Amino acid sequence: MSKVAVIGTGLVGRAWAITFARGGYDVALYDRDPAAADRAMSFIDSVLDDLNSNDLLNGQTPVAVRSRISKATALKAALADAVHAQENAPEDLAIKRALYAELDAAAPPETVLASSTSALLPSHIFKSLPGARRCLVVHPINPPYLIPAVEVVPSPWTDPDIVTRTADFMRRAGQAPIVMKREIDGFVMNRMQGALLEEAFRMVADGYASVEDIDIGLREGLALRWSFMGPFETIDLNAPGGVGDYVRRYQQIYERLFPSMQRRVDWAGKVLETVERDRRERLAEKDLGERARWRDRRLMALIAHKRKAARDIGS
Repeated sequence: MSKVAVIGTGLVGRAWAITFARGGYDVALYDRDPAAADRAMSFIDSVLDDLNSNDLLNGQTPVAVRSRISKATALKAALADAVHAQENAPEDLAIKRALYAELDAAAPPETVLASSTSALLPSHIFKSLPGARRCLVVHPINPPYLIPAVEVVPSPWTDPDIVTRTADFMRRAGQAPIVMKREIDGFVMNRMQGALLEEAFRMVADGYASVEDIDIGLREGLALRWSFMGPFETIDLNAPGGVGDYVRRYQQIYERLFPSMQRRVDWAGKVLETVERDRRERLAEKDLGERARWRDRRLMALIAHKRKAARDIGS
């Protein structure tokens, strides 16, 4: 059985611990704040039963998965014998660079060093690092134990074999890697999400639709297909002759729309008053935490359904 080190045990780190332990790996948690590691363990204990009730522990018991997770009292102990180290420090370049100097010095030579960063380019984090060849970004959508997509992003110095090895490792852990050929600001998922959010804010700001109606358009419309197909497969199936036929039929529509999509509105400007008012009318601030727990339970049910549908219908 292989070992994984999880460095930093906040919101993302504790989620990774569940993911790797469920995937069959021994997991060593390390945080400079011992209390943070304790809180992570408490959270993990609170989630495993829900995952088990939705058949999301791959046939294992909560006790078996929990038994693979332990706390390390020192960074070097966490890294010892680890095949993979997943770093989850704050989104601060100076902090990341200082931490990677420590990780590179302390980790065994063949340990892959991966950052969960969502906002920093790997070339900025790993620049001038002696072991940059084994470093890359592995960015999840949180929590990764419910959402399998994960971005594998090399820096200019990452060994291609490390990229392949990491993608294979993520698949064995139950994830679905998005293997980028090279880095770009925002990676894949934030750029796609950002394009949609830009249009959503713009339509609210310009008075074309309400916050709730735009949400309906996604959850009762586009997202139903997107929950099991991507945009390219969607258009491939939306014209009799496939993707080429779709482009010939419909490109001119999007070409006409494109100029009006080039103006952005300030999300923090006047439109925010409208978005916040509409959202707080539907959900009081005091209920955000409970609604987030509802979201996670719905995600568990959706993942369980997708797995059953893949078995019964095909993926």
